[in-house]
Amino acid sequence: MSMPVRILFVCLGNICRSPLAEGVFKDRLHAAGLSNAMDVDSAGTGSWHVGEAPDTRMQATSRARGVEIGHQKARQITCADLERFDHIFVMDKNNLSDVLSLDPDGLHHHKIRLFREFDPEPGDYQVPDPYYGGEDGFERVFDIADRTASMILRRLLEENPALADQAPGDDQAPGDDQASRDTD
Repeated sequence: MSMPVRILFVCLGNICRSPLAEGVFKDRLHAAGLSNAMDVDSAGTGSWHVGEAPDTRMQATSRARGVEIGHQKARQITCADLERFDHIFVMDKNNLSDVLSLDPDGLHHHKIRLFREFDPEPGDYQVPDPYYGGEDGFERVFDIADRTASMILRRLLEENPALADQAPGDDQAPGDDQASRDTD
């Protein structure tokens, strides 16, 4: 088996958006039989919540949709992450600026992208931070993460056909939104 593709999701505090993206993406990988093909993690640009579990409201929203994220612990992105990860997906333009600033020579800029570049409904390309809002904000962010994670997985499989060979054979296309949830 080849080296796993390494993916990092980044938001501000690593307690809402990026742990959700990590959890949803891992759920997609599991449904596609590709859990071992990719190494997936999340981090925040700030250090305020290091060591904490994801926000309880985000945990409740994701759990209600069949994705468990409560075991995750927040951490802050480091310069070493830029070297370690093959793809770094950030949740908004402020996160993008912060992560790019960790790489003043631009050696890793090619692998740092806005998460919603892959969203079929990208809006302003920002994943809104639901932290200071109500329950509907967490639901909206889950919907964004759900459809965007599917598209990222599809793109990665298109770019790395050998990854698809690692999945058990079936008739389901990896990343199919409803098909992957109905089999659980």
